Amino acid sequence: MGILGTGIQDGLLLKPVKYDWAMNLYNQAVANTWFPNEIQLGQDLSDWKKMSEEERHALTFLMSYFNPNELLVNKALAFGVYPYVNAAECHLYLAKQMWEEANHCMAIEYVLETFPIDRKQAYAAHIDTPSMARKEAFETKFIRRMTEGSFDINTTEGKKDFIRNLIAYNIILEGIWFYSGFMVALSFRQRNLLRNFASLVDWIVRDESLHLKFGINLILTVLEENEDLQTAEFADEIRQMILDAVDMEEQYNKDLLPGGILGLNADYINQYVKYLADRRLEELGFEPHYNVSNPAKWMATANDTLQLVNFFEATNTDYEVNAQTSTKDKS
Repeated sequence: MGILGTGIQDGLLLKPVKYDWAMNLYNQAVANTWFPNEIQLGQDLSDWKKMSEEERHALTFLMSYFNPNELLVNKALAFGVYPYVNAAECHLYLAKQMWEEANHCMAIEYVLETFPIDRKQAYAAHIDTPSMARKEAFETKFIRRMTEGSFDINTTEGKKDFIRNLIAYNIILEGIWFYSGFMVALSFRQRNLLRNFASLVDWIVRDESLHLKFGINLILTVLEENEDLQTAEFADEIRQMILDAVDMEEQYNKDLLPGGILGLNADYINQYVKYLADRRLEELGFEPHYNVSNPAKWMATANDTLQLVNFFEATNTDYEVNAQTSTKDKS
């Protein structure tokens, strides 16, 4: 039996574990458990007061995007992934991922409650801003397909739809679009602003890095186990989805930073987006398309949350609740 299926009676026994990568990621995810309100976000309010209108717009724009999309990921998982995998270890990880997306939603709510952001305006932006609405429409069409009565995971077309959904959410939304936003959010810390907010983002990034690893492993496993999906035409379709996503993100970033802020503008972000897209293409077995350098090399250090220390409280943000498990997984 492969990783795909719909049998309720299947996947009820965890041991022996068939997909070790899923079990390892679950153990890491549990070790990473954290809670937003433990960060002293209010201490960043003095930074907010001295930020420019363009900087405040960028932060508000990010919150407008992340707030609904964290919940949108959960719908993609609940309707488009969880029902169609058999392995218990995958179900364990997906359950933890769904909790993490809910936790991220609460983290964004915490930001909206702390900073003097117009909540109504922030919520409306994902509908009123064409570039943001376009990205959301791109994602929701894949959820709708997974819930249609004609969908059948046992057919070649059904398996393709499963992969398309994973590409849309794990690779594009979480692996490119979210990371682009994380870079902008963390860029404030590069100028010694919003350092506690950056700690919040660090923890979200750590979760998302595992989500990305799980999605890539799941995609590659399904492709390996199903020869009917291994066609040049389907590979080209997946590749084109990623390239189209870069085009959508380019316009979105022009709305995010219409005039630019110190050390950052839309062109800079879009070069980072192209760099990310090339990395995702390579992880899926494609050749890079854009061949651009990483303009934000500092992100590699910023995302090393094993070493990051909270600026105000001098407490390690490596929030591992099970150090023994985590150490074993890293060895």
